[in-house]
Amino acid sequence: MAVFFYNITGMDIYYFLNCFFVYSFLGWIFECVVMSITEKKPVNRGFIKGPLCTIYGFGALSVYFIFKPIAENKLLIFLTGAVTATMFEIFVALLMTKLFGYFWWNYNNKKFNYKGVICLESSLCWGLMSMLTFIVFQPLVQSVVNTYYYRYGKISAVAMLAYYCLDFSTSFYKAYEEKENRLENNSADYAQLTLKDIVHNGND
Repeated sequence: MAVFFYNITGMDIYYFLNCFFVYSFLGWIFECVVMSITEKKPVNRGFIKGPLCTIYGFGALSVYFIFKPIAENKLLIFLTGAVTATMFEIFVALLMTKLFGYFWWNYNNKKFNYKGVICLESSLCWGLMSMLTFIVFQPLVQSVVNTYYYRYGKISAVAMLAYYCLDFSTSFYKAYEEKENRLENNSADYAQLTLKDIVHNGND
């Protein structure tokens, strides 16, 4: 299994996991800073309680491996990254609405948006982020992970994976339970809630 994974990605599975969690942590910092400035108060972002936004881990590494064959063509990466990320945003919004009754972002106040799910500004940002993955982010993340001794890197990857699975499971259960309780109570304003209101993010 480990050999197969290496042949596919060119990375040891523990190295891959450590890159994933570094990206997720950096994504969490980015989200918290941007949203705290926007809302003018401290905001803890992310689905789970811990300091991880794993959609950034999934997104960044997916972009890196999918677009690696065209890494030299930055314009093509920008365009395909914008389109791919926008389609993924739609998919996640549909999935979260199905599971929890809502999704946690809203672009209704942005120009050229579609039902608050996607908008031109966001799509352009995803394209830029895709391009910067090859120019800045992947070299930066790998330089961090390269500082780990192999043995400690394995321990770190396994420990973080176990922590994430536990945190995700409890957060998912709480979110789903809250949705069911609100539906049972026929809450009139449930449809107006965002996932941030449903999931305990450590802010209360």
